[in-house]
Amino acid sequence: MHKKIRQYNLKANDSINFDYMEILDQSIAAEVADKLLEIQAIRLQPDKPFTWASGWKSPIYCDNRLSLSFPEVRNMIKNKLVESVTHFFQNVEAIAGVATAGIPQGALIANDLGLPFIYVRSKPKGHGMENMIEGKVTPGQKVVVVEDLVSTGGSSLKAAEDLKNAGFEVLGMVAIFSYGFEVAAQNFKNAGIKLVCLSHYDALLPIAVKRNYISSEMLDSLSEWRKDPGSWGQ
Repeated sequence: MHKKIRQYNLKANDSINFDYMEILDQSIAAEVADKLLEIQAIRLQPDKPFTWASGWKSPIYCDNRLSLSFPEVRNMIKNKLVESVTHFFQNVEAIAGVATAGIPQGALIANDLGLPFIYVRSKPKGHGMENMIEGKVTPGQKVVVVEDLVSTGGSSLKAAEDLKNAGFEVLGMVAIFSYGFEVAAQNFKNAGIKLVCLSHYDALLPIAVKRNYISSEMLDSLSEWRKDPGSWGQ
């Protein structure tokens, strides 16, 4: 059985509860981070930060869709996501991908487990049946949601809420990578939904130093970004 590891160490007076955000295994977190860096699905540029759609300046850019183009990495991620589902959510009856990047990952998991697959749109289809959820809607069915990346958790949890509104029982969510923001932990706690990730930001940084993607001198700045991403770099 995998050792369940709480992701982040908090001060004794900190009210944030990270029990809703876990990783499958610490060694797997390092392995996945290493592979994502190797295929450049994750890029670190603290000296030339990226700008997110929110306007935040970020030293990291993550596009896990690139893993689909590398069969070895794709299969490793799929196998570990399957392991996450079967370990944490044993009563699962269906898999739901979050559009768009969670769709291929979810389909791979569902195929491997021999389970029905559905996916959730970010907004209803603009024609035809105007579906929010694509696939067979079975009220009462126990579903695990699949994401590729979690930042604040807003869009992921909206998909989970849409599934609940359609009558599904949402057991939890799995994802490849999380930035580990405190606001995400609070959002998942408030929603009462457990998130299990293969890897996260804290596992990434030592691997990035070891592989010379960044220097050890950059670690302070990179650590500060996760604490306050909204004001970092200003």
